[in-house]
Amino acid sequence: MRREKLLIADDDKNIQFAFRKAFESKNIDVVSADNGNEVLRIIGIEKPNVIFMDVAMPGKNGLDVLEELNERKVEIPVIIITGFGTMNTAIKAVQLGAYDYIVKPLDIDQIYFVAERALEMVRLRNKIDNLNIELSRKTSKDEIIGNHPKIQKVYKLIGAVVNTSNTTNILITGESGTGKELVAKAIHKNSKNSERPFIALNCSVFPDSLLESELFGYEKGAFTDAKEKRIGKFELADDGTIFLDEIGDMPLNLQKKLLRVFQEREFYRLGGNNLIKLKARFIAATNKDLEKSIKNKEFRQDLFYRVNVFPIEIPPLRERGEDISLLLHHFIQKYSKNLGKKIDLIHPEVIKFINEYKFPGNVRELENFVEHAFIVSKDNVLRLSDFPIKENRTTDSNYFNFSSLILEEARGQFNNMFEKKFINELMNASKGKVKVAADIAKVDRRTIHRLIKKHNLITREFKV
Repeated sequence: MRREKLLIADDDKNIQFAFRKAFESKNIDVVSADNGNEVLRIIGIEKPNVIFMDVAMPGKNGLDVLEELNERKVEIPVIIITGFGTMNTAIKAVQLGAYDYIVKPLDIDQIYFVAERALEMVRLRNKIDNLNIELSRKTSKDEIIGNHPKIQKVYKLIGAVVNTSNTTNILITGESGTGKELVAKAIHKNSKNSERPFIALNCSVFPDSLLESELFGYEKGAFTDAKEKRIGKFELADDGTIFLDEIGDMPLNLQKKLLRVFQEREFYRLGGNNLIKLKARFIAATNKDLEKSIKNKEFRQDLFYRVNVFPIEIPPLRERGEDISLLLHHFIQKYSKNLGKKIDLIHPEVIKFINEYKFPGNVRELENFVEHAFIVSKDNVLRLSDFPIKENRTTDSNYFNFSSLILEEARGQFNNMFEKKFINELMNASKGKVKVAADIAKVDRRTIHRLIKKHNLITREFKV
């Protein structure tokens, strides 16, 4: 019986060696390729059962090779290896037929798990449904940013659902500010109907009667103010996407009418007799716990089951700590371009703050912080004083998690907060004059200079 064979495609010889050592005890032969052209040549000769392939290789990169394998209809599971798991890389890898993708640094247990799962699929002769959608090459201003495994899972779900029919309803859940509309747009833009309309409507901002007419449209004379026919959002979406944000706030009477639209995929304009077929995909989003809303009789259970066909949950920013610095730099680049202002240096105090603050407003709050800081910043340095931070935030239990600190660490942080607040108020009172501040505090000037330096204050900013 032919031994199973694995191909590792990576120009790093150390990684090739590590794969050979890792799988020799598994009775799996390992062959290697240094670049994309070698992969295309070797597969016909060696006939591997599974391929691990790096994205960054000389000549043709991993995604180019994966695309050519698809064109050749080569049905070998390919696991893409990437050093930087962006949303576009993840979605594109899945769309081009990748069995899975993993992010460096490589974990041997994860490699074993993914390899065994792929080989089991080969043994059972199950074929993967290739997500063979042409990914738009345009740079998207709405790209989701993040490398954390929880956001990587979201990328995978997007890649999995974009090739389904428009009748597959999607429910996106997550706290306010996590980027639910960005996920909806990513699904739309990477679907086969990406050139069709994306129509978004926030269910919480319209009165009941107006929300109904916005969705369904109306005929002339349907009600007193209906002077002429109006096309509703369902109809405007055509065979694109209708995105209903904050669906948990939709009134119950309208939920019943929406349920029928979901069930029958058809509707009437208000005051109309002509049945209109619904062709768009439904994507709904909410920051509410809909199952709790069902118990409170605020949301229909039957509508929930219709909406929740393909759920996608977006993690809050506080659960993706490693992404915060990445997002900070992304927003700095964004507002450098938008506002025409260059930032060359981020003060260490800013980094410390964003890594300790819990961001209850999630990604939106972080973006607002950066935009505000750009507007008020007087030079090319981003300082914590430029951020719209209320004084009580720094003493909020949400800012420092003292339960995880030993006593001396907690005492040190409280002392640091006290010193900073004290020296700020002291410099305000003395209008930035060190001698006056020392007299008020009844200490020598060296103490004031030490506190100014420690807390990175600029005395001229206090001189009014």
